[in-house]
Amino acid sequence: MLRDDHGRGLRAVMATFGLAVSAVFLTGCGDGDTDSSPAPTTSSPNTASFSGLPPSALASQAASAIASAHASASAAASSASARASEFEASVEAEAARASAAAEKELKDVQGRGNAVSEVGMKGLPRNETSGLLAVLVTITNKTSDTASYAVQIDFEDSSGKVVETRFVGAEDLDPGEKEQPIAFSRQPADANLTPRLAKAQRY
Repeated sequence: MLRDDHGRGLRAVMATFGLAVSAVFLTGCGDGDTDSSPAPTTSSPNTASFSGLPPSALASQAASAIASAHASASAAASSASARASEFEASVEAEAARASAAAEKELKDVQGRGNAVSEVGMKGLPRNETSGLLAVLVTITNKTSDTASYAVQIDFEDSSGKVVETRFVGAEDLDPGEKEQPIAFSRQPADANLTPRLAKAQRY
């Protein structure tokens, strides 16, 4: 009887010991699983390791570059316009000077002059001259020496009356060289006028 009580007590102690060991084992396994899966961090990344600029700085830089490009383009356009105006003014000034020189040279010329055969004329389409009546005058030095020329163009109405006179010229043309000044009428675009070579003098 005592042996049976002793056996039952021993088995109870062993069972209790087994439960304790199992608990320790399970607890250890749980701790291992927790350690193998670290919790994610929520701290901000270190921007010092990045290359380039933040988006806001890039946008600011792009806007600055675009503004600079627009300013440069505007300045270039303004400069080009100024140069074009200067060139136009210089061309007009030279044409006025040549016209005055030709008029002065023809002032005392009797008849039609000595160079009518060296001058030709051709009307220009009005759609190329803003509706104005214009004549392309071709002056060719047909001599063997350098020469200058003065030409008078008369614009006549249907009755043959001279309504307007224009002068053009060419200076220091080499033998065989030609120049093509344009004689513009300043009469209204709807005026029915005919250009005529009145005088041409070589000097």
